[in-house]
Amino acid sequence: MYDLLDDTGDFIVVYKYPGVSFHREGDQPGLFETVKQQQAMQELYPVHRLDKVTSGVLVMAKTASANRLLVEAFAQRQVEKYYLAISRRKPAKKQGLIKGDMERTRRSAWKLTTGQSNPAVTQFFSKSLGNGARLFLIKPRTGQTHQIRVALKSLGAPIWGDELYGGQDGIADRTYLHAFQLGFSLGGNVYRYRVLPRHGDVFVQEHFAESLQDFMHPETLAWPSL
Repeated sequence: MYDLLDDTGDFIVVYKYPGVSFHREGDQPGLFETVKQQQAMQELYPVHRLDKVTSGVLVMAKTASANRLLVEAFAQRQVEKYYLAISRRKPAKKQGLIKGDMERTRRSAWKLTTGQSNPAVTQFFSKSLGNGARLFLIKPRTGQTHQIRVALKSLGAPIWGDELYGGQDGIADRTYLHAFQLGFSLGGNVYRYRVLPRHGDVFVQEHFAESLQDFMHPETLAWPSL
């Protein structure tokens, strides 16, 4: 369900497995409840969440004060967030900015519109993985529900394995979306956690690791203008 990455006095960082719900589903405990129980914590706070299909870095606060500061940092867009994704389709553009309002559609899905009243803002780079696959490095500047999944669908390149947003291009063993790096400041210290995906046939191939080299330090890249 998860791997422990770090445990400090203020927060805990875990690697969430794909297909794991953050919250309880019926009789099945979710990630948050499981971490709290297995790590024997009296207090634990859900600073942010990842979609069930998404793997990667997740932080939870261990004190109310740390939770308040971290939640505020996310709300003020002061947290570095970088994701990896794979699509089996060619995008309308290879890099740039995706910006627009999001509206609810059927089946609990969302869609991107041309409105700009409360836009979801996403920057990205991409490169070919060969055999029709494309790797995306994504920097969401906002944190709206399903934002990255909707953004890539709007490019005509839905995430491979994402059934909700049209990514059924052949058989995929998972939805290929991964929270790659998370960085934030707390108590005068700067923290950065970068974790390669550990699940998914394509993610763990040597060829993927080689293709990822240009993206290994996303905080140093010249990102497309907002």
